[in-house]
Amino acid sequence: MAQAPWTIERICEALGSLLAGRFLGEINRAPAHELLGVFAKWQQIAANTVAAVDRAHDLAQYDERGEELPGEWIDATHRILDETGAARGAA
Repeated sequence: MAQAPWTIERICEALGSLLAGRFLGEINRAPAHELLGVFAKWQQIAANTVAAVDRAHDLAQYDERGEELPGEWIDATHRILDETGAARGAA
């Protein structure tokens, strides 16, 4: 079945309340000649958000079954801890 066309309402639903507010603010303040560009930008953000949520749901099913997640996963825990520690030290 084909996806429903992207509308302002559908973008808002995909973004959630916080980002939907930002989207509506931008779309409402955009001059007429910029409306399509603003809409296209937020449509892509909404599509990426929906795809990420769908992927997370798929991966959660593997986890619920106790299976290893598909794909190659790189543990970046140490790198992230080092970066956040350095950032805290600089503050």
